[in-house]
Amino acid sequence: MDRFVWSSGLLEINETLVIQQRGVRLYDGEEKGKMDVGILLLSTHRLLWRDHKNHDCCIAMPLSQIVLFEEQAGGIGKSAKIVVHLHPAPSNKEPGPYQTSKYSYIKLSFKEHGQIEFSRRLSEEMTQRRWEHVPVSQPINTSTTSQAGRTRAVGIVGIERKLEEKRKEMDKNISELFNTEPFISQAKEMVELSRSIASKIKDKQGDITEDETIRFKSYLLSMGIANPVTRETHGSGTHYHMQLAKQLGEILLAPLEEQGGMMALTEVYCLVNRARGMELLSPEDLVNACKMFEALKLPLRLRIFDSGVMVIQLQSHSEEEMIASALDNVSEKGSLTSEEFAKLLGLSVLLSKERLLLAEKMGHLCRDDSVEGLRFYPNLF
Repeated sequence: MDRFVWSSGLLEINETLVIQQRGVRLYDGEEKGKMDVGILLLSTHRLLWRDHKNHDCCIAMPLSQIVLFEEQAGGIGKSAKIVVHLHPAPSNKEPGPYQTSKYSYIKLSFKEHGQIEFSRRLSEEMTQRRWEHVPVSQPINTSTTSQAGRTRAVGIVGIERKLEEKRKEMDKNISELFNTEPFISQAKEMVELSRSIASKIKDKQGDITEDETIRFKSYLLSMGIANPVTRETHGSGTHYHMQLAKQLGEILLAPLEEQGGMMALTEVYCLVNRARGMELLSPEDLVNACKMFEALKLPLRLRIFDSGVMVIQLQSHSEEEMIASALDNVSEKGSLTSEEFAKLLGLSVLLSKERLLLAEKMGHLCRDDSVEGLRFYPNLF
């Protein structure tokens, strides 16, 4: 901690902010620092920390002081950390919160997650070492101008250089965005893998299209999410649920179309967590994400039936077609139970019952609730 110096918190000329993260506590080696939780900022030249309550309390350390860093996983009651190993403090160091320290490293404790993205951006800056190529506060030698004139010139030049850096960075990001060659090569590998798996299942189990269980397993094998949205990568709160909703909108379209446009939320929960692997999703996060489908204008909707059953359905899913299907099947068979209707349509008993109840609510069906169970008949009145 003796490598940090007091700072105004303002960025210097030619210095650019890379990323910032709230809820970070500093450790002097294994000991908690004097300050409370604050905001950690990474620029192209420095590592800055500002107190959450007192914004005037700000400290900074040059990135050139960092030797290496490593991630330290969190646990029960412990936050994830980044351990930063440092060079010895220079003899001409400016004043800071610590004059001396017995440790040669500090720890950055992330109370509100975000350490994975911060570590990635820090690694990029340590590799590029932009502080060596673009020194901060380069003065302009103008002997005939006044002091005020020099300050104005430096400010204008600094703004122009910042704009130029942002333009170059934007061009780089755009070129990387439209570089589709890596995705095409990975897609070819995935297609070959899926064909191999399908052929093996066919050889072992017969025609895959006639076996629901094998079809479902084959689909799950091809559905794995390579980069699932997590709190560590996208923080917490509304932003996390929005990104999760967008990802759900992409991966649920195919299974919903196969299931006739509607799936129970419990089925969706199992399907999504199977695809996410080790990054399991909580029921609360799933419901909060599904509630944002309509606000984000995604082709999916969360629907709650009168009985309290929650389902995910396609926006294009027609309620009239669903009622007409229930009425046609009941009229054809004379009467149906939920279990019999489920077998006919290949749906779960829960969804089949909700469809029959909806048709009853609209006056197309009537029920007979006896010791044999609930049976639906066409409403002739």
